[in-house]
Amino acid sequence: MKKFKQIVSKPIWITFLVVFAVTTALGMAISLARPAQAAPAPAPVAESAGYTGSAACATCHKDVHETWQGTLHSQAFSSPIFQQDWSKQGSAVTCLECHTTGYDPATGKYEEEGVTCEACHGPMQTNHPQNPMPITPDATLCARCHKTTTDEWRASNHGQMNINCESCHNSHSQQPRAASINELCGNCHKDTGSSFTHGTHSTAGLQCSNCHMATASHASSTGGLFATGHTFSVGSEACISCHKDTVHTRDTIVRLSGENVEQAVLTEEELQRKIQENEQTIQTLQTQNNVRLYTGLIQGAIIGLITGGVAAWIVSKRIRLVEVEE
Repeated sequence: MKKFKQIVSKPIWITFLVVFAVTTALGMAISLARPAQAAPAPAPVAESAGYTGSAACATCHKDVHETWQGTLHSQAFSSPIFQQDWSKQGSAVTCLECHTTGYDPATGKYEEEGVTCEACHGPMQTNHPQNPMPITPDATLCARCHKTTTDEWRASNHGQMNINCESCHNSHSQQPRAASINELCGNCHKDTGSSFTHGTHSTAGLQCSNCHMATASHASSTGGLFATGHTFSVGSEACISCHKDTVHTRDTIVRLSGENVEQAVLTEEELQRKIQENEQTIQTLQTQNNVRLYTGLIQGAIIGLITGGVAAWIVSKRIRLVEVEE
């Protein structure tokens, strides 16, 4: 009689421990055999040579400097509008953070009037021009001064899609990156002219910004920070700015391009005569309808009598023929 012995396999956890111990030992051996290496040194930080002024930049960047001289950035301090608002606020030193370059809040002094090259690129670096001057490639740079505008931009579809300031504005000239506003917007929004609203206003000579960037006047600004319309949404103020004389009147026809309508003003006697004429027309139509109804009934009765008589005659003739044959 044969006996079978049951062989019990080792538990799985024993196999796991053996494999784990072997791999750990191999890892330690490899790490000990590899020579130690020092951590990579951090990239050297560009040393600043201090503010040198926009005139120093003009020696190499003459064309850019000439373009910048005619911009609002170059006139940020000397502008009569700023000087007037600044005086109303008691010449607050906090305004100089954005209207000057190199402002030091500790001393209240600044390096140069206006928003110069170094206001955006920072103080001159010692390794320039071997290395380019640093610049922040997104809206955070503009947000340091244009907070209201960037807040509007972030709330817009442009901000949601991360279409930055530089996509539409040339940084140095502060001009749109196109010959006109409509051409600039048309780079992306190519089918806006298909709607009646866009087509009509475009025919009248308006540009996209007239409606999509309509804002209140500068007189209503608070502390020099006023809305610039960078939400690109059209509100009631956009319509009122042009149609303020007709927006709340029903008796005035808004003259749109291609939709001119002329209406004569009628007197009370003329209106009464119009009413009487309309009432007579209604009565005439009602009479004509009654006549047509009665005429239709009579015609139907005559046709019915004739048709019925012919049918009865034919039936009676067939009956007689059958009787003769029988």
